[in-house]
Parts: sequence; C-alpha cells; structure tokens
Amino acid sequence: MNNQNIILKILLFPFNLLKYEVLGIYYTIYALLYPFIFIFNKIGDKIFNNYEKKQKNKVGIETLEEETVNLDSGVEAFKKETEKTKLNNEPAQKEETKLKYKPTLEDKWQDFYNNLSFVKKQKEAQKIQNQSLYAALQTDTERSEKPVTYKYTAIDSSGKKVTGVFYAYSKMEVYTYLTNEGNTVLTIETSKYIELFYGPSEFNNYRFRNKDLIFWLTQLSTYLKAGITLTDSMRILGKQMSKSPRKKRVFDSIIYNLTLGESFSSALEKQRNSFPALLISMVKAAEATGELEETLDDLASYYTELDNTRKAMINAMSYPAIISVFSVAVVVFIMLYVIPQFEGVYASTEATLNGYTLWVLNLSKFFDKNFVHLLSGFILIIVVIIILYKKVKSFRKSLQIFAMKLPIFGKIIIYKEMNVFAKTFASLLKNNVFITDSMNLLSEITKNEVYKEIMFKTINNIAKGEKISESFKNQWAVPEVAYFMIVTGESTGELAAMMDKVAQYYQTEHKTIINNMKNFIEPTMIIFLAVVVGGIVLAVILPMFSLYNQIK
Repeated sequence: MNNQNIILKILLFPFNLLKYEVLGIYYTIYALLYPFIFIFNKIGDKIFNNYEKKQKNKVGIETLEEETVNLDSGVEAFKKETEKTKLNNEPAQKEETKLKYKPTLEDKWQDFYNNLSFVKKQKEAQKIQNQSLYAALQTDTERSEKPVTYKYTAIDSSGKKVTGVFYAYSKMEVYTYLTNEGNTVLTIETSKYIELFYGPSEFNNYRFRNKDLIFWLTQLSTYLKAGITLTDSMRILGKQMSKSPRKKRVFDSIIYNLTLGESFSSALEKQRNSFPALLISMVKAAEATGELEETLDDLASYYTELDNTRKAMINAMSYPAIISVFSVAVVVFIMLYVIPQFEGVYASTEATLNGYTLWVLNLSKFFDKNFVHLLSGFILIIVVIIILYKKVKSFRKSLQIFAMKLPIFGKIIIYKEMNVFAKTFASLLKNNVFITDSMNLLSEITKNEVYKEIMFKTINNIAKGEKISESFKNQWAVPEVAYFMIVTGESTGELAAMMDKVAQYYQTEHKTIINNMKNFIEPTMIIFLAVVVGGIVLAVILPMFSLYNQIK
C-alpha cells in the first residue's frame, strides 16, 4: 500500500509541479494587475453611482409631475395611493438593491482583514484601552491655568495609528477634542521631557511663509463663502496640511480653541509665533465689522504681492550673486593652483621678472600660506556683523543708514519700504483699524530702524493732535512724492485710496530700478572678472616674452 502511494506520488509529481507553477504565475500576474484592477473598480463604482443618482433623479421628477397632475383628486387620496405604492414597491426595491449591489475588491479585502482573529483582538484591546483611559480621566479633574503640552496616541478614522502633540488645559479636554474629531484615543501623557522637546516655542511652532498664508487665506475664504462653518473649514484645511506635523499642530490648536467658543482672532493670537501680527489684527477688525471673507481675500492679495516683490528681488540678484561667487572662486583657484606652477617654471629658467609679476607671485604666496587664516577671519567678521546687526540697535541702524545712502541699493531699499508701508497702511485703513494701532503694527512689520522711528513719531504726533503727514515731513528716508500724496489723502479724506496709489507707484519704481540694476550689474561683474583674470594672466605671460627673447 505504501509502495503504491509512493508510486502514485511520483506519477503525480509533474502534474502537481505544473499546478503550482500555474498558480504561482496566476498570483504573480494578479499582484501586478491589482493596482489597475483597484483603480478600474473605483472608476466603475463612481460611474455606476453617478448613473444610479441620475436614474433616481429622473424617476423622482417623473413621479413629482404625476403627483402634481393628480392633486385635484384630493390630498387624502394621494396619501393613501402613495402609501399603497410604497408598500407594493418595497419588496421589489429591496430585491433590486440586492441585485445592483456589487462588493468591490477593496470591500472584500477590508471584510477579510477585519474578520482576521488578530485584527479583532487588536481592535478589542484598543477599545478596552480607550474605555480605561476615559474612566481614569473622569477622576482626573485637575485643570492647569496655562496650556500644557500633551503627547497622545490614537487611532484615526481610517484605522491608522497616529501620534501627536496637543496643547490644552487638561487631559480630558484633549480626549474630548480628539474623540470629537473621530479618533479613538489610547494614551495621553505629559512630562518634563515632553514639555522640553515639544513645548510651545518659536522652534517648535511653524512660522507660516507667504505662500502658506496665500493658500490658507484663499481656501478659507472659499469655504466660508460656500457656507461651511469656520471650525469645519479649519478642519478641512488641517487635513490638507496634515503631512507637516508642525503645521497640523498649529491648526489643531486653533480648532481646539474655536470649539471652546473663542473668537477666530483670539485663537490666532495664541499662535502669534506662527502668524503675522498684521493678519491677526485685521482678522480682529473684520470680526467687528462682519467682513471676514472680504478681509481674507484682501490679505491673500496682500501677501501675494509681497511674495511677488520678494521673488522679483531674488531673481534680480541671483545672477549677479552667482557671477560674484564664480569670480571670487576663479581668482582664488588661479592664485592658489595656477600661479605657483608658473613660479616653478620661472625659477628653473632664471627668467627676468618685472615688478608687476613679482607682486602677483608674492600675493599668490601670501594667499597660499594664509588662506585658512584669511577664510576664518572673513567668516568671523561676517558672523560678528550678523550678531551685532541682530542684537545692537545702534549698529543695525548705522548699517541700514549706510546701505540706504548708497547710490542704487539705497533707492531699492527705500522704494521697497515705501511700497510695503503704503500697501499695509491702506489695508489697515480699509479694515477700520485705528491709526495708532496701525502705526504699531507697521513698526513691527518693518525691520528698518529709520522707519520704526518715523512710526513712533507718528504715534506721538497723533497723541498731540497733529496730522499724520507732519511725521513724514522733511524725512530724508521718505521721498517727496510719497509725502505730498499723504498730504493730499489727508486733506481729501481719501487716505486709504491715496495709500493704494503710493503703493502702486513705488511698486512700479521698485521693479524698474531692480531691472536697471540687473542690467547694470551683469556687464559690470563680467568686466570685473575679465579685468582681474586678464590682469593675472598678463602678469604670468609677460615674463614669457622676456624668456623667448633670451632664447632667441
């Protein structure tokens, strides 16, 4: 019997081998085609659902027309007939629904996965953990006076395990918020370590850049105009920015404060390290006037123009900067590697060297011996200047005045500052922000100490009952055109409109002078490179003529 089984297995071995090969090929092809099958299923389901909706709408319209025609027969009769139709059609509708329903491959896979024993045990354990946490939090009624940094783990609505950081006054508030957002909370903890590494600081909070603000403000305005609530709009935007944990942390905090009943400006104020002071103030003013959507649009346009100005400045300066770096690199390479080679040639041939060539050779030797010291000294000077610029107000002001007095660069700085000042001031005036508050904001926005002093002078003059224009009179940093336009705006009562014109004027002037500077710097740097490199090459070649004459 055993021998027969062995012989049978031997005979069947090729067939079994073939079977497994076929199965292997089948599953390989299936695995490769699965993504396409999944996509086609999704597309098919979408098409089917759209078709089904259209058919239902069509049937609904036909039924409505029929009912309208039969209204004369009486309301009661209509109700009875409708009820009768409903009862008669209910079994057929149920059967039709069963026949139409087609479980997709994704549904089948999800059902299969959910029915796995270890998955069921895992979900049950998570449920028990969530219930235990909730029971423990009910006894923990302690609430901090200041927001505490909590680290949590949870299961989101898609079934994915997530970890995050949240700022709140108690663990229960964190639990409530996360649960309302569709999460199954597993753990909530805090410690000195968490406070140290995840606490609310400038390092951890994300500072929104202009492009972030443009996208956020535009989308938020669109959602609000569509009738979506502010909190739900922020939830949608928070999900869109969930790829960045730091961005998500900011949005979670805002949504949390909104759910507590705080105003939008108050929620933004608590994230003042992430958002500009101008934005927060204008939102606060918009809440008072009820023009939040319009203000958000204005802010989006404002930051778009600022971003375009910044990009124009970068584009204009990038090529000259590249040329400058390249020029320095070429000169350093020639002095360190090329000149020493020629020095050896001259020494071996005893060629007669002129004073200019000797000077270049000595300069090359100096660079070779002291290159590390020179580079270290240059970096040290740059670092010291940066530190002094950031920390010492008098040094910063002196350097800014020096830059503003330069022939071309000075006008670029002044025109940019006047453009930003006028544009921002106009936006603040349109949104009914007080003049003194506007000047405080403008002093925070600008990094130039000269214009800060003008803003503070304006605040003092307003307190004395003087006009705004008096602060800008006889100021070397304020062009006469801007001053007279401010005076005109004050006298006509159209200061906001005049500030818009000032902004447009200096925006155009700023672009013009940048283009002119670009057209001037590019050939200048090329000429400089040619002169420097040509001078060094000339110093190397001149002794060659002397050596040639000696040989001749």
